[in-house]
Amino acid sequence: MIQAFAAFEPGGELKPFEYDPGPLRPHEVEIDVQYCGICHSDLSVLDNEWGMTQYPVVPGHEVVGTIAKAGDNVKHLTVGQIVGLGWHSGYCNACTPCHTGDHNLCANAQATIIGHHGGFADKVRAAANSVVPIPDGIDLESAGPLFCGGITVFNPLVQFDTKPTDKVAVIGIGGLGHMALQFLNAWGCEVTAFTSSEDKRKEALSLGAHHTLNSRDQKGIEAAAGRFDLIISTVNVKLDWNLYLGTLKPRGRLHFVGATLDPLDINVFSLIMGQHAVSGSPVGSPLTIARMLEFAKRHNVRPVIEKFSFDDINEAIKRLRSGQAHYRIVLQR
Repeated sequence: MIQAFAAFEPGGELKPFEYDPGPLRPHEVEIDVQYCGICHSDLSVLDNEWGMTQYPVVPGHEVVGTIAKAGDNVKHLTVGQIVGLGWHSGYCNACTPCHTGDHNLCANAQATIIGHHGGFADKVRAAANSVVPIPDGIDLESAGPLFCGGITVFNPLVQFDTKPTDKVAVIGIGGLGHMALQFLNAWGCEVTAFTSSEDKRKEALSLGAHHTLNSRDQKGIEAAAGRFDLIISTVNVKLDWNLYLGTLKPRGRLHFVGATLDPLDINVFSLIMGQHAVSGSPVGSPLTIARMLEFAKRHNVRPVIEKFSFDDINEAIKRLRSGQAHYRIVLQR
């Protein structure tokens, strides 16, 4: 039996929950959970904001732990190995994205916390090819957020062939943005942080930004016209996107990794004249996650975390809901 924490209704308190996962399938592994990050996507699933939650729901998709069991067909992972599990706990393995290494784009991928019990538990199961070994030298306490927030901001650097000479801006210096600054700086880019907070302005500079711009200063943003090759938006609120498009160089890209639910109000004429692109991306494939971990190890990219024990899980959720978390929350045994 697996001992977990589950919610039984939208917005409900997490309560102890026991379930039998059944026999371990040949392609699966079972992970002893040591750490698990809490992400805003966990809140969205807890509250059924996306209309896909099945209760009782066990959230948790930023898992760090050790392999406790491996199915008969699993050859690349061994019992006792330290691994991580992110947003996906399985793939169809039959579609074109799966066959070409873009597992994160699989339309039939199994989400770790939708229709599947996640990592707010002592153990979690997943398909072995969705589980990524963690290299020696990675700080395990803070590694969990790399498997969702970290890969979300790292993936665009790979997908769009970002150059070390590029000028890149990040909108929103929070759970995603603070990692984006570190990755971009280590990538070699000239990095600008858009933020409205003086405290975050100073911290953005310490995390890797070379410059900051006040996101509430329209004239200041207008003065940055034609400056950036890439802008990564990590926020989930509506902004004046045409104002930000104006700061792109010709062929520049405004890229969304924050899931704003409002429709985008975009001036198409601006796109045409500057040959600008507007795009979005999810988490990365297992291969890209592995590359990210090696890069993070080499350049000491590390999420800034607050730690809570699993027994204080509801306090941790309340802290995340408050918007005051600095910057990611991790549950630990």
